[in-house]
Amino acid sequence: MGRVIWKPGTFVYPIPAVMVSCGNMEKSNIITVAWTGIINTNPATVYISVRPSRYSYNIIKETKEFAINLTTRNLVRETDWCGVKTGAKVDKFKEMNLHKERARYIGCPLIKESPVSIECKVREIKELGSHHMFIADVLSIDADDKYINEKGAFDIQKCELIAYANGGYYSLGKKLGKFGFSVEKKKKRKSSKSLDRKRKK
Repeated sequence: MGRVIWKPGTFVYPIPAVMVSCGNMEKSNIITVAWTGIINTNPATVYISVRPSRYSYNIIKETKEFAINLTTRNLVRETDWCGVKTGAKVDKFKEMNLHKERARYIGCPLIKESPVSIECKVREIKELGSHHMFIADVLSIDADDKYINEKGAFDIQKCELIAYANGGYYSLGKKLGKFGFSVEKKKKRKSSKSLDRKRKK
């Protein structure tokens, strides 16, 4: 068995499927974006890549702000619809029965139905080709308190986030481990071995 070779393309999957809100509380729009992610931890920096032909492109370019709204299994239809329809012709909030929530640091609305909304201020725009990348500072993370557990942490499994891969939407599966779990196992083995040695002595 060998490998099939394809021409260069976008195949780093899965990736987030998010609804990006922009504009202001009176006149706003939602664009579904899959080309998004984290660039830096400190300061917290993210990006979205948008085609210049998209209706939201000029809105974000002019206002220099947007909100990344994470999506869930319950929002999969809305996520797809907001990606194929243009805000130049329809009011996506109204058509999809989504509700606007006022942000703390930016003028555009957050999507109330989203479990987490990330308020972003554009720092730089990179013209890369088919897409232009909006590099933005994270000003605030607004999380729905119904997804916060007893320890004060956000419980991802409660909200059933979705991802995008090769033209399809997928719900996140079972948790397989946590960051650093592979090292923790080794440490436990070492500690148990050292205890055995002490007992033998």
